[in-house]
Amino acid sequence: MKKIPLRSLAAAGLFLCALAPASAVTYTENFASDPARDGWQIFGTTNLFQWNITNQNLQVTWDSTQSNTYFFHPLEFAVTANDDFSVAFDINLSDIVSDTEPGKTGPMQLGFEFLDLAAATDPSFVRNNYGTVPNIAGLDYYAYGYFTFGDTVYPSDPATTPTFVSGTDPYDYAPQTISVYDNTLPDNQVVHMSFSYTASNQTAVVSVTTNGVPLVQLPPLALNGGNGFTDPTYDFSVDTFCLCNFTSIGDPYNSILAHGTIANLVVTVPPPAQNLSTAFSNGVCQVQFTDHLDWMYTLQRTTNIVAWTDVSASVSGNGTNLILSDSDAPPLGAFYRVSATR
Repeated sequence: MKKIPLRSLAAAGLFLCALAPASAVTYTENFASDPARDGWQIFGTTNLFQWNITNQNLQVTWDSTQSNTYFFHPLEFAVTANDDFSVAFDINLSDIVSDTEPGKTGPMQLGFEFLDLAAATDPSFVRNNYGTVPNIAGLDYYAYGYFTFGDTVYPSDPATTPTFVSGTDPYDYAPQTISVYDNTLPDNQVVHMSFSYTASNQTAVVSVTTNGVPLVQLPPLALNGGNGFTDPTYDFSVDTFCLCNFTSIGDPYNSILAHGTIANLVVTVPPPAQNLSTAFSNGVCQVQFTDHLDWMYTLQRTTNIVAWTDVSASVSGNGTNLILSDSDAPPLGAFYRVSATR
């Protein structure tokens, strides 16, 4: 059971019910101790991800000849295009090369992605086949590669790109052109990478820095028709963050082999109660918020910030909006919070 007791706080008086913003949920992993203790798991070929206790990092092999393999952490609830979320980490690549399998000269990506775990672990999941891989949001890095059609060779430059694939129509993905994200990550150098998505403008921003200095300036990506999401009803729903080794089995064009380390990994997702607003009228304080399925919500009250009392029944989230009320608010005012229990 997961209980988050202080995600929203309201102060109520005779004519006022004010609200403080809810806190985001953050998963921080510095690899100083076994990441399995913090809820991290491995799916697939387990030896591709090795915890190094001495250097306090994660040693990673990306090898497309292996099965789909993920170092992952489940989220508390599914995140969609209506939520803010982000990931940041340090990466140090010692080597990376595509064209490691006969005829597969294109670059298979290194994935740092939010996925639908059930879909991603299905045997039919082939990352570069957009018809079978719905619900993706995150960050990818591509090495140099090339494609040959007849006597013509088409180079594919290295790139760091935000990536989205719709859950309602996986043939709609963004970006459809990645050349504006071209850049090369240096070998044997720590690079800090970050991806952040803001729901209010449905825009993703990617940052790549070394020692705090931008390595490259990358444009933001807005989820709109011009960038591949051609219908406003298209959305994604992701419930897990993964460091991803994607297989080339079933992919006739792409391959990758790379080695490196990951450190200082931080994943941030929204709280289970969002978009909180309040109203206070005739002695009743009401808190309205966006809820999530598989959570129970209870309104709590205190007059001294020490002892909290439940003032509403526990209500199951419906995936839309809830209103919790205190019909017996004390006349001298009180503080309120919403308790969210997994």
